[in-house]
Amino acid sequence: MQGRTHTCGELRISDVGKKVRIAGWYDNLRKVSKNLGFLVLRDYYGVTQVVIETEEMMNIIDEINYESTIAICGEVRERSSKNQALPTGEIEVVPESIEVLGKCRYNELPFQINHSKDADENIRLKYRYLDLRNPAVKEKITLRSKIVADLRASMIAHDFMEITTPILTCSSPEGARDYLVPSRNHPGKFYALPQAPQQFKQLLMASGFDRYFQIAPCFRDEDARADRSPGEFYQLDMEMAFADQEDVFAVLEDVLPPIFAKYGIYKTASTAPFQRISYLDAMEKYGSDKPDLRIDLTVSDATDCMADCGFGPFEGQTVKAIVVSGFDGTRKVIDKLCAEAEVQSGSKVYWFKMDKDGAFVGGISKFLQEKKEEVVSALGLKPGDFVGVVAGKKLAAQKAAGVLRKILGAAAPGHMKKECYEFCWIVDFPMYEIGEESGELEFCHNPFSMPQGGMKALEEQDPLEILAYQYDLVCNGVELSSGAVRNHDPEIMVKAFQLVGLGEEDVKAKFPAMYNAFCYGAPPHAGIAPGVDRMVMLIAGEESIREIIPFPMNKNAQDVMMGAPATVDQKQLDDVHIKIVPVEKKDEK
Repeated sequence: MQGRTHTCGELRISDVGKKVRIAGWYDNLRKVSKNLGFLVLRDYYGVTQVVIETEEMMNIIDEINYESTIAICGEVRERSSKNQALPTGEIEVVPESIEVLGKCRYNELPFQINHSKDADENIRLKYRYLDLRNPAVKEKITLRSKIVADLRASMIAHDFMEITTPILTCSSPEGARDYLVPSRNHPGKFYALPQAPQQFKQLLMASGFDRYFQIAPCFRDEDARADRSPGEFYQLDMEMAFADQEDVFAVLEDVLPPIFAKYGIYKTASTAPFQRISYLDAMEKYGSDKPDLRIDLTVSDATDCMADCGFGPFEGQTVKAIVVSGFDGTRKVIDKLCAEAEVQSGSKVYWFKMDKDGAFVGGISKFLQEKKEEVVSALGLKPGDFVGVVAGKKLAAQKAAGVLRKILGAAAPGHMKKECYEFCWIVDFPMYEIGEESGELEFCHNPFSMPQGGMKALEEQDPLEILAYQYDLVCNGVELSSGAVRNHDPEIMVKAFQLVGLGEEDVKAKFPAMYNAFCYGAPPHAGIAPGVDRMVMLIAGEESIREIIPFPMNKNAQDVMMGAPATVDQKQLDDVHIKIVPVEKKDEK
């Protein structure tokens, strides 16, 4: 018999006297003597104490390594020394037999199971099956499962239909590198793993489905970050026909807050309607298009009052300032905060204070004495205020100020409301931008977005001034998703692509199915796709996204447990018509 009558988290004081069979992993043993010891048995549900009271039983246990799976048959009795911290802490099991179900053949483990989070990350990932035995690690994966189940139930309750879209598809310009899959039957041609189900969900709208969603796997060949896993990720993908952005907002404002409040480390979340902030206002006021609204600090423009103060780094630059009340950090603390902001932003940070007598002191104060009244008026300064300052070209200055705002908000007492989830929508993104690498006009966000003003805007406005019906969902300074009202009109779509140098034939070639489908009459539609991994990370309060993914890759996009990516044999390469060409080393040229 390999079954069990109870789990290791199930027995209670009411079970005293019962004959039971429990099974799990041999967690540890506190050995008192050769005929007395206290064994902890662990399974998915919890732990149960097993008391060893005979030399015979102790001899059996001495032959078993930790982390072996064992089954114990015995009687439940009341513990004399109770552990109220455990659900099973009032009872123990006295074994009549111990059976080894799965022997651990190693005396030494790569790490202590209950302290696996302290081990080197690559060791944890290599032995992920052991890492996941740690209840604290397993708890995050269980949490993820519950969150996904609630998301799915809530979307269905909102009349969305779950539809799965293809994994093997064609390469599409989504903004990141594709994972390509060679075709065996079509030499020289490739499938691509979808970066997102973007085109398929729009085609579903053109097909007459009204509300679609799926917990969609997405694949992008991009570098890892703390909030982004390389290779693959999951998103709550959704699309609505005959809808505008307010319809999309209404759904997520109803679906997400209850889940964050139910499972989150913080028990309060923004309620509908979430604050709407235009992209330009967000950059100007918060220095970021993903502002953390838990911080009450804002960015002020100090260009007019400081650019000509005689301080060289400010001359001819945009100057941004963050005023912090009640911050009396020492010079050492200030220097540390400024250095941290400089590392993160790549921009130099300056500062000064207004003392209790109203004088400017410290930092760059000597350059501001002659313009004191103007600076006080422009920034609304009061005695005791600390001012952090950055300068540079407009966008660089805005971003540097955004970094400084977050650092000061977290460090200065009373300026960050930490115990909550603050959502907001960033709206009115520019339709186009000048690419940093190309120097040419490019789409700013999603190329399938509807420009505000439609065809007239594309024909008459400066492209850099055209706004799009695009929006980002942000929570606590983390971008959860981008979405848009889609461009469902083929003529407007062609015109939008012409502005970035692609003609009608290019559109037809790159997006043949979607272009043709829209020519048969498509409904206005809109959608969004919040990242499941990032949501769970926020809800769980984890700093790294790898903590909430069952089998994550490392920072180099390697699965060190399975050994992927790996070489394959020549026959496999021949089958898909692939030849490996060695990369020529520079010193061999």
